[in-house]
Parts: sequence; structure tokens; C-alpha cells
Amino acid sequence: MNALLEVTRRHRGGVPVGIYSVCSAHPLALRAALEHARDMGSHALIEATSNQVNQEGGYTGLKPAQFRTRVLELADACGLARERVLLGGDHLGPNPWQSLPSEEALKRAGVMVSEYVTAGYRKIHLDCSMACAGDPPVLTDPIVAARATQLCAQAEAAWRRSGGEPPVYVIGTEVPVPGGAREALGELAVTEPEAAAATVEAHRQAFSERGLHEAWERVIALVVQPGVEFDHDRVVQYQPQKARRLSAALAAIPNLVFEAHSTDYQPEAALGALVRDHFAILKVGPAVTFALREAVWALDRIDREWRGEAQAARVRETALEAMREDPRHWRAYYHESGRALDLQLEYSLSDRIRYYWPEPRVSAALERLDAAFRAHNPPLGLLSQYLPMAYEAVRAGAIAPRMTEMVVHHIRHILAQYTRACDSDN
Repeated sequence: MNALLEVTRRHRGGVPVGIYSVCSAHPLALRAALEHARDMGSHALIEATSNQVNQEGGYTGLKPAQFRTRVLELADACGLARERVLLGGDHLGPNPWQSLPSEEALKRAGVMVSEYVTAGYRKIHLDCSMACAGDPPVLTDPIVAARATQLCAQAEAAWRRSGGEPPVYVIGTEVPVPGGAREALGELAVTEPEAAAATVEAHRQAFSERGLHEAWERVIALVVQPGVEFDHDRVVQYQPQKARRLSAALAAIPNLVFEAHSTDYQPEAALGALVRDHFAILKVGPAVTFALREAVWALDRIDREWRGEAQAARVRETALEAMREDPRHWRAYYHESGRALDLQLEYSLSDRIRYYWPEPRVSAALERLDAAFRAHNPPLGLLSQYLPMAYEAVRAGAIAPRMTEMVVHHIRHILAQYTRACDSDN
């Protein structure tokens, strides 16, 4: 993780540089991130979340070692050197097991963190901010810090057993909900500087009490709320003036930068302002798979008009059928009915569709769509109508008119905004 340490060192030295982290498990989203890093000559920071990938498989069915293999094989296939792939674990803590008592939830979280580190993940976000069964609704900084250091001790032990570069850590108690807000957003409060300082001090003390002095030197970032979030159909845009006091407070916190979650759908100018204001690590997830869904829906429509309904792959219809028949991944988020629910299922910015791509019938439909575009070139007029950015790239000879290349190209437009925002020369 020397690359991450270098980013934080340069940023703390006065260079407005940052790095973005792609939190997604979809192979096409991963391929987009890896190809973009290859072409930009940069590192690809890929993070799996605790509910995506854990020792029980998560919703992807992948354990940490399996996800690492998937990412590195994709890197090999696209020609990105493995040493330029940085792997991290996001929201590592009791999040998948909140329904259990804290002792049991933390026991399972400890197994998860150890497996992540053993598998080679070196950016570890220790997130024990959520209440477990029997806990008060809101946990204090000392409780969160004590639980985080319990997991850190297990991560350190796993690293010493497995070898390699030592892990770096991200801490923080003001952690946005993974994947976006569940309810409609009201006014969003920026983290108070005093709260940020208290969080850091609580963790510093907890690390010290456990004898984790060396690990504390590798804590690189603090998760705070800079005033950015999104729900189903609204994006709260970053307003630098509201975060001015928080940004200035970093000067009194040695060695750390801020990590901003839920930066999805922010305009490029807002992303650049976040980096300049010391939110040097930007997390993006649903916006990437939302772009993936946009491209797939467009290609599905092209397929229907091009080959006819009888031969069409019917990806869109199949995915929506899977969502309606198995609502477990969206029922806690979408509360509308009728046409309003239809729109949420397809177009919510929280993009719960991402949970359904691994479903066998959905992945089979996607394979049929891929086969159609591999067998023949689609009419250019249809590409121009439904996927104009891909049309321009195909006309320029930059990509072939294949499903995978056009989806990856569409996703990379999102990643390019993050690249420019994190580049100190822009």
C-alpha cells in the first residue's frame, strides 16, 4: 500500500492530489476500473464491501480470496500489472451480522477481517459504527473505537502470519449508509470539527491501550460527512462553504486525510473541490453500476429493434422479474407502489439492481445479449440512437461494437471524472 501512503504524504505536503476507490464486484465494472487504470498509468483501487464479500460468501457468493482472484485475473486479461492493483475492504465490521449480539457479530467480523488481510487486501476500513442486537441505537466513540481496535489486532495478527506489505487503516464513526440513504434526504449536516477530533482521539487511545502503536502509524484516513449523499432520486451536492471548518480542522490531525463516502453522482467540479478540501479518498460504487445498467438497458433496446422480439435476449425484462420475485435486496429501501415502485426498481440512484446481476437467469440473459453483439455488428443508426457515446467511439475505431466493450466504455466516462478530480494538474 505504498501508493496510498504516497498519496496521503503528498496531500499532507500541500499537493491537492487524491485517489478514488471503486466499490463494486461486477466483472464489467471491475474491468472498466482496471482498463482505465492501465490507460491512465495509475493504480486501480478496488474495494469489496462486507456484505458483498465475506467468509460466508456475501451476496456475490465470493469469499475474500475468491474476489481477489477474480480481480487479479481480470487485471492480467487487460494487461494491468498486478502491482498496480490495490485491494481494500470497505465497512469491515459487524454490518452483515447486526441482528446478532455484539459479541457474536464481532467474532464473525474478526474472521472476516482476518480472511481479507490473509488474502492480500491492504486497505482496511474498520467500521464498527453500527449497533448490534442489544446495543443502544447510537454507539459512543469509545465503544466504536474499542471494537475497531479489536478487529485491528486480528488484522495485524493475520498480516504477520501471511507476510507482505503491512495494511493501512481507515477509521471513522460518521459513516454513511453503504449504498446510499434508505429514506428521502432532508438537510444534511457536515461533521463538526470537534466530533472529528474526538473520533480520532478515541481511536488513538484505544489503539494505545491495545499496544497497537505501530498500526496507529498506518491509519491514513478518517471517514467524515462532508455534506454529500444520494437517495433514490436526489443528490445532495457538495458545498465547499459548508465544509470549510471541517476542512480546516485537518491541520490539527497529523498524518491523516479525510475519506468521503457516497460521492456517487457528484458533478466533476464538486469531486475536484472535495479533493482540494482534503477529502483525498473518494468512494464510488452505485454510480458505476448505475452506468452499467444504463448501457445494458440501451443495448437491450438495440437488440430488440435489431433482431426482433422473438430472438431478443430480454435482459431488462429478466432482471426486473428477478427483482419482483425476490424482493429481499430492495424491500427495506423502496416503499412505493404501482408505477412509482416500477420507476424505483429500474432507475433509483441507489441501484439495487446490482444485487441481481449474479442471478443465474439474469447472467444467462446477459450472455445471450453478449453473443448477439459478438455474432454481428449492430446497425450504426441504432447505436447512435440509444448509446451515442459508444457510437462515437465505434466510429473512431476506439472500441469494437461488442456488448462488453461498449458497457466498459460507458462506465469509464464516470471513472474519467474521478481521475481528473484526483489529478493535481487539473
